[in-house]
Amino acid sequence: MMEHDEVVDYFKEHETLPEDIFERELKVPLNSNFIISIIGPRRAGKTYYFFHIFQKSGNALYLNFEDSRLADVTYKEIRDIIRIFIEIYGYVPKYLLLDEIQNINRWEIITRELYDMRKYRIFITGSSSRLLGKEIATQLRGRSLSYVLLPFSFREFLGFKKVGRENFSSKDKEAVLKNMLREYLEFGGFPDVVKNEQKLKILREYSDLILFKDFVERHDIRNLDLARALHTFVLQNFSKEISIRGLFNKLRVNVKVGKDMIYEYVTKLEDTIVFFFLKKFSRKAHLREVWPKKIYLCDTGLSRVVRYHEDYGKLMENAVFLDLVRKKNTNPLLEIFYLKFTEGHEVDFVLKEGSRISQLIQVSYTSGPDEIEKREIRSLLKASGELGCKDLLVITWDHEGEEKWDGKEIKFVPLWKWLLQS
Repeated sequence: MMEHDEVVDYFKEHETLPEDIFERELKVPLNSNFIISIIGPRRAGKTYYFFHIFQKSGNALYLNFEDSRLADVTYKEIRDIIRIFIEIYGYVPKYLLLDEIQNINRWEIITRELYDMRKYRIFITGSSSRLLGKEIATQLRGRSLSYVLLPFSFREFLGFKKVGRENFSSKDKEAVLKNMLREYLEFGGFPDVVKNEQKLKILREYSDLILFKDFVERHDIRNLDLARALHTFVLQNFSKEISIRGLFNKLRVNVKVGKDMIYEYVTKLEDTIVFFFLKKFSRKAHLREVWPKKIYLCDTGLSRVVRYHEDYGKLMENAVFLDLVRKKNTNPLLEIFYLKFTEGHEVDFVLKEGSRISQLIQVSYTSGPDEIEKREIRSLLKASGELGCKDLLVITWDHEGEEKWDGKEIKFVPLWKWLLQS
């Protein structure tokens, strides 16, 4: 039940915006005729992104449904809150910024009604994959455009730290950038982690918050032992292929569990938008939906709290995946897969645009041509022949150039340069 005085208190508290609003790369239309949906993991910066919109618009109503004063609001009371705002400030807001909207039961009803009034530009955020793609398209019936906001990209990371403005020589600048890249891969791009020294402590808090708030509480998880074991397992095995059968065989050693429950929990874990399960490429659409799949994290820093050793190859691969996901914001036709041949060799990323395979990418933690495993090149060449794709790329740590293999040209680009070019 909404309390009038608490809502007024909430409005007064949000009259002054924070001073440290950092402009993000993500660009969304401010005057679209669609509902703009911004989806991302907890602590990725969605609230501050709304503050930036607030700052640019100057005429917005911002409602954070994780604030305790709005925690018990029902979808029917949101119109009353808008009226209280008009009563206090004397004008109708042009923009409605509805933060963590999935916390409101039947949120889609009031969102549709407000949209159909044609009085407001509506923006919603959420940390649930249910607000992505087909789900939100079904709920809002063609009224929305969805965007993904992840923690800082490497470009944003450098911008936030003001790296790159110094007058370095080209070689020194490259060394600084690679040093920054190692920090970025190690601790990730969550804004509060980047700006604070207590990085591991914050990452541990985030890991626990995601487990209990977004996974256990949101989905009313009963088997806590399985929840913890699954959460830890996927954090430790990022950039690796897993299957439901494999998960079952690993987890049943210490936890009482069935395969159906594993599948159910994995689906709910993916809903947090912290874990991505990448599909294996097949020309047949129904085969692309089946397991196994590859695990990727929304931020490489999260693995820091559970991993036992550095694996820069896996960290690099995860960073590449996240930048490909960011590209989908501006290229809605882009689809990302991995490819695995029957003999076990694989291509890390297959990029598909419409009916065309546009690029094949391998990621390798190498500093020279002699260190690149021949099987990675052979997999790339085989995929090129089978899929009819000539754009072949190997993302390395240090090696750069172009080489011909079996008459096909392969580009080699260092990760830091590829991330900055992206």
